[in-house]
Order: sequence, then structure tokens, then C-alpha cells
Amino acid sequence: MFRVGIDLGGTNIAVGIISGSHEILSKISVPTFAARPWQDVVSDMGDAVEEATAQAGLSLSDCTQIGIGSPGTCDSQQGVVVRAYNLGWYNVPVCQTLAQRFHVPVKLSNDANCAALGEAVAGAAAGCRDMVLITLGTGVGSGIIIDGKIYAGMRSAGAELGHTLLVLDGEPCTCGRHGCWEAYASATALIRQTRQAQSAHPESLLAHTPPQKVNGRTTFDAAKAGDQAALEVVHTYARYLAAGLTNVVNALAPEMILLGGGICNQGEFLLSLLRDYVTENCFGKKEGAIPAIRVAQLGNDAGIIGAAAL
Repeated sequence: MFRVGIDLGGTNIAVGIISGSHEILSKISVPTFAARPWQDVVSDMGDAVEEATAQAGLSLSDCTQIGIGSPGTCDSQQGVVVRAYNLGWYNVPVCQTLAQRFHVPVKLSNDANCAALGEAVAGAAAGCRDMVLITLGTGVGSGIIIDGKIYAGMRSAGAELGHTLLVLDGEPCTCGRHGCWEAYASATALIRQTRQAQSAHPESLLAHTPPQKVNGRTTFDAAKAGDQAALEVVHTYARYLAAGLTNVVNALAPEMILLGGGICNQGEFLLSLLRDYVTENCFGKKEGAIPAIRVAQLGNDAGIIGAAAL
């Protein structure tokens, strides 16, 4: 049994042919050119499906299902991308359009949900029935797997953990609220915190990096060199991130929490801080339902594998 997984992004469309054991047999990527009409983008998605199938040495009749992971709000039941701002899509019937072309079932979910499912079936959380994926990038994305299935909530609008409140009336968030977890734990937030430390500590190693060149590694690199101001930023950022993780643990008690995104390349330097905080602050403390906290394994392939597993 073979399935097609599509990871639709604002920049690229990635398509993979996935085996019954969740292995990628072939994979191609084409530009999205999202400014075009959605019909043109979906047509290119279909062309990419055909190309990936041929590359795998298969025919379309060998594939039993197509799965799509899309940014934005997705109505999984109707197969419609309700809102995807980076694509300029509103109420796009992507599943129906591809199903009419290929005559196979087409399923849809949010891209973060697909990435979580991919990690649950073939990645770092393989074998877990209940897990959460948190992605740390421009924002804080999340996907929740409960009893082996994606939890999407009413109108597929759930699992927006980045927009749970961390600080009442705190930093402004892109969603319009103030104090969301995303405003404190995203890579964007870490960059803001680093620039603030640069201004407050001109003697720090942090001040050697021009503010416009600060990225998610800047503070960690300086902290590893022993810089005190950078160490303070790292520990403060880790507390913000871990406080949100503790909320996840208290609400859902998953078996595992996986972290994705470039910040996670810091490995145990960051993970050990997170585990210590969660253990000391979750309900029940050391006797509580403390999950394993690890780094996601599949990278960009998680969305393709998860989409195919829908």
C-alpha cells in the first residue's frame, strides 16, 4: 500500500510517495508561487504528485490515498482550507479538486498536525499514543495526538497552544492578544530578548553582534562561551518555554513532548533546563505525570509522512 503526502507551504510544495511502513520512496519539491490563483497552485500540486509517483516507479493506481498538510485553518471534514494567510487562500476546496483529478480519497489537516502525526508514526514518538509536538520558529506551532489520532477540535481550530496565555497583559502577539506563550517562547521572542540584553549590557559578548544579525543561536553561542548576560537570557527564555510546557503537561499529560525548530539544535543544553523546570513545577512534581521531552527527528519530512498517514 502506497500513499501520497503533500506538505503545502507558502514557499514550496513538497510531495512524497510513502510506503506502508512510513518510508519515503521518492520526494520532490516545487515552488508554490502563492500569489497566483489557488487553482494554479493546486494544479501544480497534482503535477508534482504525478512526477513523484513516476520517480518512485509506481503508477497512480498503486496509491490508495492523498494527504495534505496546509498552513492556516483547515476544515478536515469538508477538505477545505478555510484561511491560510501566507497563501492568500480563503475557503479553497483543495481535497475535492484533487479527488476529481485522481479519483482517490484526499484528506486534509493543518501542517503542524501532520508533522505531529508524522513523528508519532515514524519519528521520535513512534509507539506513543498520546504526544504533543511544539515547533519553535517565527511563532510557536503545535500538534496534538490523542489515542493515536490528531486532535483538531471544533471546526479544526484547536491545538493552538502558542496562543494560550502565559503573562496577563504581557508582550503583544501576532494574534492580537497580549501575553501569549508565542510572544515569549518563539525564536522571534528569543531574538527580541537578546536585543534587549545587548542594550542593557554593552560589555557582553552579545554586543559584538549587530542587532540586525541576531538570530536564535546568538545568545546560546555567547552563553556557551561563559557570558553572564547571555546565560541570563538563556535561562529566562528556557523558563518561559518550560512554563508553557508545564501547562501542556498539566492539561494533557502526554507520554511525550517533542520540540522542533532550529532552537532545538541546542540539544541537552536547553532540554536539561526544560526537564528540570517541568519536573519541579508540574502538578504532582516528581510524582506527577512527567513526559519524556525530546527533539523531533524527522525535520521537514514529518509533514509529508504525517499527511500520508491521515
